[in-house]
Amino acid sequence: MIEMKASILGLFVSQGGVPKLPVDSLSIDRSGCFGDKQNDLKHHGGEDKAVCIIQNSIICDLQEKGHPIKPGSTGENILIGGSNVGEISSGTVIKFSELEIQITQDAPPCKTISESFNHGEFTLISHKKYPQFTRWYARVLKPGTVSIDDEYKIIN
Repeated sequence: MIEMKASILGLFVSQGGVPKLPVDSLSIDRSGCFGDKQNDLKHHGGEDKAVCIIQNSIICDLQEKGHPIKPGSTGENILIGGSNVGEISSGTVIKFSELEIQITQDAPPCKTISESFNHGEFTLISHKKYPQFTRWYARVLKPGTVSIDDEYKIIN
């Protein structure tokens, strides 16, 4: 088995909506990701939802099942590789070289991301239906800049 290093595989922002577009680096503070905007501030953004993160293993699993999901297509800001579903949950701290975030809650999916799934089945990444097979929201404990290939550590 090939061991993959725990690192950032993608960083994404948009001026509202999905897909979010790739960037090489991203500065993040307590209010969120610079250059990123949310259209629906009732359900997205704010200090407890400053960052949205997803594990690459989830995207790969869905792609293997034929879904058209792609990095950035479900509105995540950070795509991480080298960790397994189940390693992240509410309260988990993730430390990057500069940035430090704490998972606050799952990011409930909505119809906005339905084009990433066959037959619009966006609930395939619903924490309620499939525990931990989801995107996560996080608050920023230590602001910083992250870049593609930056390594991270999960602290539970």
